[in-house]
Amino acid sequence: MRIRNLDPSSRRRPAPSALLVVALVVCTSLASHVLHAEAASPTITPAVGLPGVGAPSGTTFDLSVVGYQASEYFISGDASSYQPVAGSPFLPDGIWAIEADVAQQPYATRIQVYRPTNPRRFNGTVVVEWLNVTNQSDSMPDWLYTHNELIRRGAIYVGVTAQRVGVTAAVTREPDRYGPLAANLVHPGDSYSYDIFSQAGEAVLDNPTLLLGGRPARRVIAAGESQSASRMVTYVNAIHPIAGVFDGFLIHSRGATGSALRQTPLTAIATPGPTRIRTDLGVPVFVFQAETDTRATRQPDTATFRQWEVAGTAHADIYVLGIGQADTGRDFSASQRLFDSMRTPVAEPLPGVLPACSFGVNSGPHHWVLQAAVRHLDEWVKRGTLPPSGGPGIDDPIVLDGNGNVTGGVRSPHVDAPIAAIRGTGNSAPGPVNFCGLFGTTTALTPEQLSALYPSHAHFVWAWIDSLYQAVRRGHILWEDALLVLRPAVVSDIGR
Repeated sequence: MRIRNLDPSSRRRPAPSALLVVALVVCTSLASHVLHAEAASPTITPAVGLPGVGAPSGTTFDLSVVGYQASEYFISGDASSYQPVAGSPFLPDGIWAIEADVAQQPYATRIQVYRPTNPRRFNGTVVVEWLNVTNQSDSMPDWLYTHNELIRRGAIYVGVTAQRVGVTAAVTREPDRYGPLAANLVHPGDSYSYDIFSQAGEAVLDNPTLLLGGRPARRVIAAGESQSASRMVTYVNAIHPIAGVFDGFLIHSRGATGSALRQTPLTAIATPGPTRIRTDLGVPVFVFQAETDTRATRQPDTATFRQWEVAGTAHADIYVLGIGQADTGRDFSASQRLFDSMRTPVAEPLPGVLPACSFGVNSGPHHWVLQAAVRHLDEWVKRGTLPPSGGPGIDDPIVLDGNGNVTGGVRSPHVDAPIAAIRGTGNSAPGPVNFCGLFGTTTALTPEQLSALYPSHAHFVWAWIDSLYQAVRRGHILWEDALLVLRPAVVSDIGR
């Protein structure tokens, strides 16, 4: 058992002595602190070198150029699956009661750790991402979208191969590293993935010398996007109340339901939909929804819940599909490419990897706004500072303005000083696998439309600056990113 202060910054490792535990239990009852069950702490083995073709899909530049270093570790142990407590059915309010099944199963998986080369740069925050396996192998969408913010703040990133698909892909692609000749990764099935993820978080807390450069984690935030966001919904509603590992959650582009609590070959246990996030957690939950992600799960802001719905964004966009991989945040090249892709939309963002889409993919403000959300979530966990509201949300049903962009939601210059219609839907591709449907569309405005909107370059720049200022003032784009968003507009020929 671990005593956990409501102020997560007060965490200390190693665990206190037995005498101090008794004293803390008494104090906890007086100070309304919370007593949580502790997740098991796995065995950790440093990997030799870094993965090659079996690596998760993420940034491609050498982290040393931004003062970071990458390491891989194998974690292993015994994991539990879960079932609902008898007489406590899963209801749409998300307040679910579960218990561990009797039998545990052995597992061995991997984590990727990206941390400052200089340990003194570590700011105390660790973001633990449930790696996405939609593409049948591990990918790091939240690292890709937010790595510049995490790096400049000195946070540590941990990517967890939590699901069987990720293990299978790693072993298949790099058998000498992950197969019988080396670490021999073993996964008992996704029914055990929730406990594996808890144990990965516990490993971060229990092993600062090995994993974090010697400085303890003050705040541990869990994150997951898309398929992993569905896992995160179930984790938040069912697992967190009994594991108590994480101090906050980023649920990014969730669907209407959570993932199943158990799946075959065990007796499957589905979750209801639409499902809300439970309101009695006591830790912050930030839900970030792209333009066409579900709005069936809307719920009011509270002291522990925020939801932003961001106009002009798609489930995945040109940044996460190509630009972000090489973006070090050290110059204007990525922001210029993002701006240029509104004027000249890109239909094939990953040549040779995915087929070309029928239309140019979305080039909206997803990356910029998500970085602000991550900053607010960190401050929320650290200081209790409530994030700004996302407003009333995107109009439902969707309403388009005269330029083809949606109304409502979190706004940005991309939709309020437009040079393109940027949507979250409307794309497609030939063939049986149509990921393009997730990528949205970009349709450049015609020269006639631009002339009508902006009689001169000064008119355009002023409109862009005014909208950008409003977004920064509302907290939806960071001051640190404002110049990156602004410069391509200033040097453009729009209105000239």
